[in-house]
Amino acid sequence: MTEEIKISIRKLYKIFGEDPAAALEHVRAGVDKTELLDAHDHVLGLQDINVDMHAGKITVIMGLSGSGKSTLIRHVNRLIEPTAGEVWVNGENILELDEKQLRQVRRERMSMVFQKFALLPHRTILENAGTPLSVRGLSRAEWEDEARTWLNRVGLEGLDEQHPHQLSGGMQQRVGIARALTSNADIMLMDEAFSALDPLIRTDMQNLLLELQEELHKTIVFITHDLDEALKLADHLVILKDGAVIQQGEPQKILLHPNDPYITDFISDINRARVLRVRSVMVPTREPRDGLAGEVDHDANLESVIALSGGDTTLSYRVIRKGEQVGVLSVKDLVRALVPSEASDEGVLSRAS
Repeated sequence: MTEEIKISIRKLYKIFGEDPAAALEHVRAGVDKTELLDAHDHVLGLQDINVDMHAGKITVIMGLSGSGKSTLIRHVNRLIEPTAGEVWVNGENILELDEKQLRQVRRERMSMVFQKFALLPHRTILENAGTPLSVRGLSRAEWEDEARTWLNRVGLEGLDEQHPHQLSGGMQQRVGIARALTSNADIMLMDEAFSALDPLIRTDMQNLLLELQEELHKTIVFITHDLDEALKLADHLVILKDGAVIQQGEPQKILLHPNDPYITDFISDINRARVLRVRSVMVPTREPRDGLAGEVDHDANLESVIALSGGDTTLSYRVIRKGEQVGVLSVKDLVRALVPSEASDEGVLSRAS
């Protein structure tokens, strides 16, 4: 069964300048970002973006500064108007909505978590968490319990009457997540949500997000410039460069089959043993096999299998998912997977897919 597509972006362009429509014709004729700026004094923000985001999954948009990732996420809730293209949410093109309809979408169907927290300093933590419901016109008595429930869920129990300045950065971002969850929106937009946090706190927040996602199955669009974060969080990874999609797909497959030298360079310093999973390297089979050294979980990283095997490349393991065999992994195949691939045309998906 095909997974439900929650958000679909089609042929999306964004050009900044006095006459974006005219500049668009230059871009479609082959003018690149540098030439568009130098010769035509316009900035190419996004170029022919085509991305499907599935319901209940985390889509991570990543790239270096200036790649267009924050511009892209702001098209999903139409904080930025495109030069051309379509943005479909739940089967509805949001570019066709009037102001009243758009406000309803932003208030009820989408929530946003910001890099700089965006908490209201004069309001308590409870009042900040309850903001999405209070702006819909609900009374405090109607939203208070819901807001408190989510504050407790993200680990802020007992801090209802504190103010943002009394909390650490990590705790303030927990308030931001609680606020997004209080809205009960099924789409969460997260723009560099953890980038301002210290590394250890950032890891805690990533773990919290994955824990909540396991329970809630939100459709999450997550923006980051950090590859380790992207690989940890993404069900679907989209890599941008100069406003264009270079490669997109399941993160493990991108690691194993980069389709562009830019991607190859991007992933060159990754600890592949820590990031790659058994399921990506195993030979799928449900047939019993003798002589196996033991069992490993399909989602275990290769580093754990190396430790288990003691580096013995003659060993093979039965791969288990939910108590059933789904494949066999040989340590020889594992070692081969640790050697970075050259960019090829065998990438998991093309730029346009």
